[in-house]
Amino acid sequence: MSLACIIAYLHGAGGPALFGCVSTTTMANKVTMHESLEIVGTSQAPAAIGPYSQAIKVGSLVFCSGCIPLNPETMEIVPGGVEEQAQQALKNLKAVVEASGSELGKVAKVTVFLKNMNDFAAVNGIYANFFGDHKPARSAVEVARLPKDVLVEVEAIASLAA
Repeated sequence: MSLACIIAYLHGAGGPALFGCVSTTTMANKVTMHESLEIVGTSQAPAAIGPYSQAIKVGSLVFCSGCIPLNPETMEIVPGGVEEQAQQALKNLKAVVEASGSELGKVAKVTVFLKNMNDFAAVNGIYANFFGDHKPARSAVEVARLPKDVLVEVEAIASLAA
């Protein structure tokens, strides 16, 4: 197997990074090529707290990792309850979406993870206000636990098409 990777940091500190990898594998005369990926990163949202990117651009799509309600400057969970946490998580998601070159109006799919489904109505109100007239496809899932024991996490897929 052959693997070639390039990483370039653009737009100064905190700007997006360009990452591309192409690998070829020869097995029984079969060659597999992997499409280039672009890592999206911004200081306007919390840094990833694990071995993952804030988002990845592939073709005309951007896949945003789950955003939790951390203040990007302090990396601390915002004070308050589920409404404050939902607002911050969505604000972080917006920063990542915009850093990718997309915008909230091009978000196609959102997944909302809730620690407690009893918080659905409160989070739904924050979500509806945040997206306004735009209504992406969405799933809401109750989970046993979220990173840093937060109450809500959001992830999204957005279009980069003009």
